[in-house]
Amino acid sequence: MLIEAGFTISYECARPTPMLLMLDVHPERVPDIRGACETRFDRAVTVEGYTDGFGNACRRVVLPEGVTAIAGDFVIEDAGRPDDVARGAGQLPVEALPPEVLVYLLGSRYCDTDRLSETAWGLFGGTPAGWARVQAVCDYTHDRLTFGYAFADPTRTAWSAHQQRHGVCRDYVHLAIALCRCMNIPARYCTGYLSDIGVAASDEPMDFSGWFEAFLEGGWQVFDPRHNVPRVGRILMARGRDATDVALCTTFGPCTLVDFQVRTGAVPG
Repeated sequence: MLIEAGFTISYECARPTPMLLMLDVHPERVPDIRGACETRFDRAVTVEGYTDGFGNACRRVVLPEGVTAIAGDFVIEDAGRPDDVARGAGQLPVEALPPEVLVYLLGSRYCDTDRLSETAWGLFGGTPAGWARVQAVCDYTHDRLTFGYAFADPTRTAWSAHQQRHGVCRDYVHLAIALCRCMNIPARYCTGYLSDIGVAASDEPMDFSGWFEAFLEGGWQVFDPRHNVPRVGRILMARGRDATDVALCTTFGPCTLVDFQVRTGAVPG
């Protein structure tokens, strides 16, 4: 299956403003891209690329004063299958985990495990360890929160989402990640494109999507507490501890987002 995807984002800056951009497809999906895949700026901008500590492709720029549009489009080959479901995957004890995944057991900016540990063990301590436990976390999170773009709050943590019982996809992911970490299951945040392939199209404007991966026997497994069903056509952009590490744009000065469009879907025919 071929999937086309892209974005257009515009910022208005009061003065030249340094930014870090994470708008590229993740390096592990780059071999699947068919044809050109470039990030374009409608004004002269110097771009420096680098790879961050989580393996994500990043760009350093300084946007000039005024409005700058950033855009990208590409076509990518995809297996066209729903997310894998490894129901038999067990949970590894902490002492058997690879050292590189231990960071995903720790609390982070938006995943305040210290405030959710007692709740997590009370809810999931009796569930079967492994895939079933992570799915129980996703079921609980999916039912606990109500989704709505009007609920977006860049300061909301997993604990706050649990108490307020609403949010956007990042809040679902933060809560599920925090609960998994409390249960000694490494979990990391993922962001990228997710089309409506195989499901009813939404009337809401398309956005980038958030999901997470849990480390179980056999490696990292995909889970999506917001939709809570296997989906087709995820295109990974970045991974990290939480939304802090995978921000599309980190700005170092005042600026205003004046346009934001995301598009993705199956190539016709």
